[in-house]
Amino acid sequence: MEFLATERATLEKFLPGLDSALTQAPMMDFEQHGSPGPELYRQHGGAKLLIPRQYAGKGASPVDAIHIHRAIGSRSPSLAVAVAMHNFSIATLVEVYLSGSGLEGLLLEAIATQDRLVASGFSEGQTGRGILQPSMEARRHNGNVVINGQKKPCSLTWSMDLLTASVRVVDGSAAATGADKLAVVLIPIKSAGIERQRYWNNWVLAGAESDMVILKDVQLEDRLVYPLSDDGDVESAQISGFLWFEILLSASYLGVASALVHRAIQSKKGTAADKTQLGIELEGAAAALEGIARSMMANPRGKDELARMLLVRYAVQNAIERATALAFEILGGIAFVQSSEISYLFAAAHALGLHPPNRASMVEQLSGFLGGASYNIK
Repeated sequence: MEFLATERATLEKFLPGLDSALTQAPMMDFEQHGSPGPELYRQHGGAKLLIPRQYAGKGASPVDAIHIHRAIGSRSPSLAVAVAMHNFSIATLVEVYLSGSGLEGLLLEAIATQDRLVASGFSEGQTGRGILQPSMEARRHNGNVVINGQKKPCSLTWSMDLLTASVRVVDGSAAATGADKLAVVLIPIKSAGIERQRYWNNWVLAGAESDMVILKDVQLEDRLVYPLSDDGDVESAQISGFLWFEILLSASYLGVASALVHRAIQSKKGTAADKTQLGIELEGAAAALEGIARSMMANPRGKDELARMLLVRYAVQNAIERATALAFEILGGIAFVQSSEISYLFAAAHALGLHPPNRASMVEQLSGFLGGASYNIK
């Protein structure tokens, strides 16, 4: 069976024609600022991938999502990273809805039927903060909620239709009593008071549109503010969001590494033992990710899954580091000289290590977990 055949078959099943569309231009065309990738993803139905079928979505499972992100990552690293943030945002919105917070199914249906891309303004990029810890300030004023804040980097800055974020909503009485409420908000990008600026200055993953979004006194109607009713809702959404964030990004970067490894396997260089080792590294990592995804499906709010997910994420990271180093060596200097894709894929695959939480910050908690201690959400 061809390398990545299963993943590309899953991509074709859920988003017919996207894989082919991503091969119609050189890979580097999708890695520049202004990439056509996000619009292609939208046109092929990607916006609705994780929305349940009862709300006009495609109902992809965590296992499906892993396959799809690995396949996309092998075609365009930037697109995989960008839409990982869309899909993470959608999965979090679905969890908020399931928690009974008041998020209407009609909203999910509108995103699906109108093919809206949703960017993340959550705190997933801020060290030491939970995903749903408020990243922006919100206050009630004249019947609306007024939001101020910024998100940088924010993938899909230029292609998004909506920005979702966590806020703590405060009004006069709440400010006096401390009874302010945590909520998830959905902000139309055409709202007055939103400014977008360039922020990402690295050539690697420039096509992910990870720039800056600034909100200055943006007014939202109450229908776009979805309170989390109690600590149980917050924890459930926190766990689910964290798991989705990690599996989508891990699968995306595994796809990037797979593209480099595929080139090495197809080359006339290297030994059979070396090429087999490449497969062992990446397919072992993929199997570990699938195991976590299946566990998510069986126990979507299991607190211990947070620690297990991090152990798997770091295992994937290690496998990527080993496999890309060996693939780079197999391909050799001439391949490096003749194609910028080789060095690009090598650099992009290693960017998984830049996403929080980094290994050094988690070793004490993970060591304690392995020894039987309780694990706290971070």
